[in-house]
Amino acid sequence: MLLVIARYTISAGREEEVLALLPELARQSRTEPDNLAFEAFRNVEDERSVVLLERYASRESLDAHRDTPHFQRLVVEQIIPRLDSRVVETYDA
Repeated sequence: MLLVIARYTISAGREEEVLALLPELARQSRTEPDNLAFEAFRNVEDERSVVLLERYASRESLDAHRDTPHFQRLVVEQIIPRLDSRVVETYDA
């Protein structure tokens, strides 16, 4: 199993735009066959800081997730351009 922690710092003034996309990203990601969990959390002390906690059955499952149309459309095309930073950590679990 693979654990992914994605940390986003949303660009100032773009918070609501990114936050509006996260529920669809979570919903779509949870439909993937080897997705075991997908949750998004906003930092209570920094409204521009978001963390995504994701679990996949394998590294190949994560690669497949990144190749999905919803990842490309939501993350690559819409979310990443609205971020100041994005750090993605992966762990064997």
